[in-house]
Amino acid sequence: MSQFPWGKLMLTSFGIMGAGYVIMRTTTPTPEQTYAAMSPELRKKVDANRAARLARENATKQQETAQLNDPDAQKPIWADAPRS
Repeated sequence: MSQFPWGKLMLTSFGIMGAGYVIMRTTTPTPEQTYAAMSPELRKKVDANRAARLARENATKQQETAQLNDPDAQKPIWADAPRS
């Protein structure tokens, strides 16, 4: 009964995965390269989307800060006195 060559199988598998990783790293462009290759109209759209996203993030951060500084916002809603 012959033994299965596990070592050779593992070495071959790791070699194939390593080659795939190297090929991926050398052929995939960076975000800066992708942005530089875009047409001017598409760059304007990307810049507009980035600005809108940053504005939304800043508004969210301001809202979080306002809620953290408000003492009433720290209480759970069920802790309020019942209204009559």
